[in-house]
Amino acid sequence: MVEAGSSLSIETLDLTTLADTDVLVRVHATSLCHTDLEAVRGDLRTPLPFVPGHEAAGIVEWVGRGVRSVSRGDHVVTSWNPHCNACFYCRRQQPVLCQPYRANAIRSFHFDGNPRLTWHERPVHQLMYSGTFAELCVVNEDCAIRVPSDIPFSRACLIGCGVMTGYGATTRVAKVDPGSTVTVIGCGAVGLSAVQGARMAGAARIIAVDRQSSRLEVAATLGATHWLGADEALEPLHLEITDGRGSDYVFEAAGNPAAFRASVNLVRPGGQVVWLGKLQADVEMSFRWGTLMGEKRIVRSSYGGAEPAQDFPALAQAYLDGELKLDEYVTSTITLNEVNMGLQRLEEGRDIRSVIEL
Repeated sequence: MVEAGSSLSIETLDLTTLADTDVLVRVHATSLCHTDLEAVRGDLRTPLPFVPGHEAAGIVEWVGRGVRSVSRGDHVVTSWNPHCNACFYCRRQQPVLCQPYRANAIRSFHFDGNPRLTWHERPVHQLMYSGTFAELCVVNEDCAIRVPSDIPFSRACLIGCGVMTGYGATTRVAKVDPGSTVTVIGCGAVGLSAVQGARMAGAARIIAVDRQSSRLEVAATLGATHWLGADEALEPLHLEITDGRGSDYVFEAAGNPAAFRASVNLVRPGGQVVWLGKLQADVEMSFRWGTLMGEKRIVRSSYGGAEPAQDFPALAQAYLDGELKLDEYVTSTITLNEVNMGLQRLEEGRDIRSVIEL
């Protein structure tokens, strides 16, 4: 993106000097996520010019001499969370809070502060250290995660953000118990992945909530046992399904004020709420205090407690084994030239995931 508020354009960029820990990936598929849309709209205040995109799969084309985890020719999924493995948070197994990661996130350069791309001699930023709406992207070694070569790129790319976030929220963050009742608000890619995570964790009842009946139908094919519209009848119907108590776990994945408020209304006393959606950073939220009572636990999760080196290959294998479903997420396939149309479809809620194939 060259100018704020403008459409994306395809430009030829130059590679600068790459570091010993860099990996050059030839992108074969990259999907459109709401975070990309937010960046293009200017909500994230990403410096210009920048390359959007962060959910991608491709083949390693070059590695720095210090890289040990991948080799040229490996099939990889990109992760948007490089981490130093040494700071206060990394030592506490919280890589998504890595201090160098957060310090450099707005600039979207690598940890050494140097850009890897230029355009007419101007430094180019990579959204979320990735910039995958491109034929090639440069990532740090720990952001190129090797996966089985059998999984199609158009499905593998989904794992890198939306699938990991929703699946990890159920299995790593909330640690859903077998036999429990789970509610998921918002059935986009993240919410559908929470539905699947709950199914794979052995939840007895999985209640999907969305405004679109078509998305509820998809949720039913992925493991939801009940489905409700996000309207005025939601709370009384939800109480009927949950024996008058509410759900043991509620996952908010819609990213709007009504959904955040609903999440604390629908969880039972003593239950767990996980917020996965987000609002603009300066937007204020209000709640009726009584809805927060009853020993309810609320946690925000950005990446589902991801450990990409372990989780990405496992999720890819789960797809190959038929345990994790991904085909249902891809509602359109486009070319790089059609990216602006894809972002428009995403904003209008017409796609779960649109995948750019290169």
